[in-house]
Amino acid sequence: MHTTSPSVVDLAEALIACPSVTPAAGLVFDCLQGQLEPLGFAVHRFHSGEAPDGPVENLFAVRQGPPGTRHFAFAGHVDVVPPGEGWTSAPFAPELRGSLLYGRGAVDMKGAIAAMLAAVAQVAMEAGTISFIITGDEEGPARFGTVAVIEHMRAVGAIPDLCLVGEPTSVARLGDMMKIGRRGSVNVWLEVAGKEGHVAYPHLADNPITRLIALLTELKAYTLDKGTDWFQPSNLEITDVTVGNPATNVIPPRASARLSIRFNDRHSGAKLSKLVCDLAEKHGGTARPVVSGEAFLTPPGAFSALVAAAVEAETGIAPEASTTGGTSDARFLKDLCPVIEFGLCNATMHKRDEAVAVADLEALVRIYARIAKAALA
Repeated sequence: MHTTSPSVVDLAEALIACPSVTPAAGLVFDCLQGQLEPLGFAVHRFHSGEAPDGPVENLFAVRQGPPGTRHFAFAGHVDVVPPGEGWTSAPFAPELRGSLLYGRGAVDMKGAIAAMLAAVAQVAMEAGTISFIITGDEEGPARFGTVAVIEHMRAVGAIPDLCLVGEPTSVARLGDMMKIGRRGSVNVWLEVAGKEGHVAYPHLADNPITRLIALLTELKAYTLDKGTDWFQPSNLEITDVTVGNPATNVIPPRASARLSIRFNDRHSGAKLSKLVCDLAEKHGGTARPVVSGEAFLTPPGAFSALVAAAVEAETGIAPEASTTGGTSDARFLKDLCPVIEFGLCNATMHKRDEAVAVADLEALVRIYARIAKAALA
């Protein structure tokens, strides 16, 4: 075991310097493996899936503790969203300017992975088993990422007792929020077929737009729920309406739309899909739902108290337990064990000039070390 922690800034800079737009592969995993192995981890890398959403590179690394000790997992992703234009400095050339480290992935979430690595160096091997669950496809379709790592972990019998995901959960300052659950997500493609014709002779045609509007109106008027103690009300939003009719005097043959439903743990993706499909059929249309994740909740208890205590000890803040925001790979990991998300401030994630405060990185190392030690105790 290392008696001193590796520099979290050096670790973060090395990861940021590897271009890894989703789906990430190769160089960034080489870098991560080179950081894990000196810390005593056995690293397993593999590819999963086929085109168009694969293959995806994944990594599972484990530092085995003594028999009978607990197993704690850190989880995250090394892929990043495209940097876009207009950066002050090159997005994959990490740069320290004042108290901030700039680069794509500094916040989401190579900075957190660097903090995990530095934290592990402070945890004795005798304390228990620690693993890293890392994918190269969290920002993309995520079909062959963390799901595949979970399959591998089950196959080798490496099921953790607790898991922490390092997504950027903090809002105004480091430590003010952790995620104990996430809403589920289902997207639905709707289509209503009609019969084309001249607008002057509507009795000879069947306008699909009229029926699509009626379908969308009924869907928007439907109250899914009023929320729960830990979740806001489920929400259905119309995200696209398309007809594609270039003529002003033609009733079109079809009209389509798309929905996105973010739902709490009162629902399942399957039941919501059936609801929309039934309503679409009622209006003479069809629906094609795709569920990207189910809602989940890690009920407040020992694990959330452990995380909150570690955060408050280093920041003086008691983090709010929240279920807000989008989806993350915790939606898959919750099938393995209790999972909580905690990480850096999210103000600059997915933006140009993404940056993390060095002080926050250093504090996150201390927080993660406290969490790991307490989780293994």
